[in-house]
Amino acid sequence: MADIVLTTLNAKYAHTAFGLRYLLANLGPLQASASLFEFDLCQRPLDIVETLLAQQPQIVGLGVYIWNVAAATEVVATLKRLRPDLTVVLGGPEVSYEVETQPIVQLADYVIAGEGDLAFAELCGQLLSGQQPDGKIIATAPPDLTRLVLPYDLYNAADIAHRLIYVEASRGCPFGCEFCLSSQDTPVRTVPRARLFDHLLRLMERGARQFKFVDRTFNLNLEDCHAILEFLLAHHRTGHFYHFELIPDRLPESLREVLARFPPGTLQLEIGVQTFNAEAAARIQRRQNYPRLEDNFRFLRNHTKAHLHADLIVGLPGEDLQSFAAGFDRLLALRPHEIQVGILKRLRGAPIARHDAEWEMVYNPHPPYDILQNRLLDFATLQKLRRFARYWDLVGNSGNFRETLPLIWSRDAEAQRLPNSPALPETDPTSASLSPFTSFLRWSEWLHARAGRTDGIALTRLAEFLFEYLTADRKLETTSTAAALWRDYQRGGRRDQPSFLKPYLPPTTTRPGSERAPRCSLKRQARHWD
Repeated sequence: MADIVLTTLNAKYAHTAFGLRYLLANLGPLQASASLFEFDLCQRPLDIVETLLAQQPQIVGLGVYIWNVAAATEVVATLKRLRPDLTVVLGGPEVSYEVETQPIVQLADYVIAGEGDLAFAELCGQLLSGQQPDGKIIATAPPDLTRLVLPYDLYNAADIAHRLIYVEASRGCPFGCEFCLSSQDTPVRTVPRARLFDHLLRLMERGARQFKFVDRTFNLNLEDCHAILEFLLAHHRTGHFYHFELIPDRLPESLREVLARFPPGTLQLEIGVQTFNAEAAARIQRRQNYPRLEDNFRFLRNHTKAHLHADLIVGLPGEDLQSFAAGFDRLLALRPHEIQVGILKRLRGAPIARHDAEWEMVYNPHPPYDILQNRLLDFATLQKLRRFARYWDLVGNSGNFRETLPLIWSRDAEAQRLPNSPALPETDPTSASLSPFTSFLRWSEWLHARAGRTDGIALTRLAEFLFEYLTADRKLETTSTAAALWRDYQRGGRRDQPSFLKPYLPPTTTRPGSERAPRCSLKRQARHWD
């Protein structure tokens, strides 16, 4: 039983509710009468309600995000129907802005808008002592991070064994990118370094291996960034994996040197490029030095063993299809291991809304509030780009088709073409390849016509579709194409030779080195390494 229950629905079981742990850690004397319950989107709202009510709480604090607001609304509605006396307190980015229009806010008793680390404890103290706050919406100022109790001791043994461990060295962002809520989150504040290191060391001693730093701009403060990386290197153990989000054009020599010292398969860098269209970038207040960005990418790819995850956004005001295609090809030429093609979302409170009228931005009224069309991209085009993004994740980002993927666009594949087959159209006669974007978009539309879906495609079936497309549509020679697919298929340790490849392969073939264990602790990242 607990007077206070903290809860949320995570997107996946492997994720952890970092914010709720901060709330629990900072409840002070009320922590003894509080419990934390995490669910995920696979669980039914009625079952969640049953678990929560079994605790007989007086207060339920619920974290609300763009990915869980629909299910969370159902949970709150059912809680209030069954227990009208129960006090429901909401928090999180989804309910920190535009609160007057949200059904979940109307159902709840209180909303903490902003960072609630200290405000939630204060509110619970008032409610449990019989006091009533002045209003339903409680706006908070950013807390001083030196005052907060850090939450890392609240990761339990199951979290450490099976889930990502989120870590925070700083909060806030100095940049004003209008698509992002972090543009509202200033100033940047840092966690005292000595306290952070003490908690990290305890986590490592307890067996924690996967650390995801949630800082929006990890390399903003170069002194702190360098010190944290040196700490991790000094305490590194086999199986440790670290994730950071970097400012793409801020990589001085001192930082390059320390990043180059991380062992293979231990470091993932998320780099938000978002757009190569300088006018669109300026329009949304995103400042980037593109030559420096590209130089940094080349260094990271050529001189470190980091896994590089880059982001591009479809649908920014003023960027048309040709501009996005050129940006995709430009980014691909820098050879990141993954390119996440994201569809622009109008997050509640994000300043991107100021462009709605001029650029005729039309967004989905339901989560995730993604762009449906704008002045330069109609609905049909954006639907194609959604499919492109999904199929790129399946084929390009998964690491399952490293050798086969370039056959979709490479001019080198021309040497494999069947005799007398027609030449493919060129986008640049001087280029060594067709446009990867244009070629993959063509494959994407072919696949959608054949499969009729963008999810639930088994790996073997996807490989078969690729084989059919490359040999029947691109007219590539079957034996060499089959050999490339078979080498890719074995990369993840698979030995079951697909039936559609057997006629084109020797009786027994194995990929050289395929018995070698992955050097990375995460399977997806491991597939990007030789």
